[in-house]
Amino acid sequence: MGLPLIDAFTNAGYRCLGFDVDPDKVDSLTHGQSYIKHINSNKISDWLARDLFEATTDMQRLSEPDALLICVPTPLDEARDPDLKYVIGTCEHIAPALRKGQLVVLESTTYPTTTRDVVVPILEQSHLKAGTDFFVAYSPEREDPGNPDFSAAGIPKVVGAINDTSLQCASRLYETAVAGVVPVSTCEVAEASKVLENIYRAVNIALVNELKVLFDSMDIDVWEVINAAKTKPFGFQAFYPGPGLGGHCIPIDPFYLSWLARKQGLSARFIELAGEVNRAMPEYVVTRTSEFLNEFSKPIRGSKICLAGVAYKKDVDDPRESPSFELLELLLERGADMSYSDPHVPTLPSMRHFDLPPMESQNLTPEYLQSLDAVLIATDHTDFDYDAIVKHAPLVIDTRNATSGVVGTHEHIRKT
Repeated sequence: MGLPLIDAFTNAGYRCLGFDVDPDKVDSLTHGQSYIKHINSNKISDWLARDLFEATTDMQRLSEPDALLICVPTPLDEARDPDLKYVIGTCEHIAPALRKGQLVVLESTTYPTTTRDVVVPILEQSHLKAGTDFFVAYSPEREDPGNPDFSAAGIPKVVGAINDTSLQCASRLYETAVAGVVPVSTCEVAEASKVLENIYRAVNIALVNELKVLFDSMDIDVWEVINAAKTKPFGFQAFYPGPGLGGHCIPIDPFYLSWLARKQGLSARFIELAGEVNRAMPEYVVTRTSEFLNEFSKPIRGSKICLAGVAYKKDVDDPRESPSFELLELLLERGADMSYSDPHVPTLPSMRHFDLPPMESQNLTPEYLQSLDAVLIATDHTDFDYDAIVKHAPLVIDTRNATSGVVGTHEHIRKT
């Protein structure tokens, strides 16, 4: 969220200072090079040319800005509990540099009470008083990567704070740069609203994933069912199945609330059940892949399978939490000869939870497609030529309904 926010604020005329502990990212930005696809390098160069942006690793400069927006990852640990080490580490950098009058806003998705109970005590190690000497708010990040209809500046921002003065400061800052501000009574309400947004999506995606398994067993096309249901002009919103959940929000953030529920002696059954369903999808896809290969008298072991798409979402270059990595690992464990193709991810990145060999993205030429036993579509990038994939690949396994627009009858397409 850092670069999209800088884009919004520079467009509003603010000068921005970007902090990062990664010197390679800072070096890239200093030379006008972006490292995320939906913020192109021309934007970075424009910020620099207008003297509106500077990047640094020097945390002693944290006293310079009037507002500090914290946009760091909030992953889960090995026990699937919240891991706030990046939030805590950032606050520990800020505290020694904090000066009177500064506004600190946490944007990272987290569980309710984090801002008040975790962020504020660390910042007050500066011997300044939160809400009086400096101001603290929470405004959850909101972005839809790959969707050209929404930019950070075009999405309303929810803002909650530890007191009224902090709320006024944060609201006035954001309202100059984004489409609108939605002030709420406390930072806990703002924190909870972000978790709710992601739980809503996780639960509904789990529902259609579960229905996909049921309808597959009944030889009913779940995609056709959803398309029929969404013609109802009220009371229904379409969600779509897939090979699993990916990205930095939906697979992770709901578990922040289920963890908090356990601390309160309660259970969040919908969240836990949705997590179980969604986490089971890669295994289901591999099982179906085995069944589809068997129809062509082929076992998984030794079959040449290309995974089309390793980014977590259509038309983005972000692989975080992508189910494609689990699909690769599961198929390799079963002896498949695996490769992948992704126009947005040229080299398979190292992921801490997966042990995968080095791979380079393959061009889906007719010759390459004909050399395979199957193409498994995991991410429905627009750049893929689905007509060519269907025409030349011996077997196409489609988890995204990406081949629905391909004209003609194709007996070698399988949807799952």
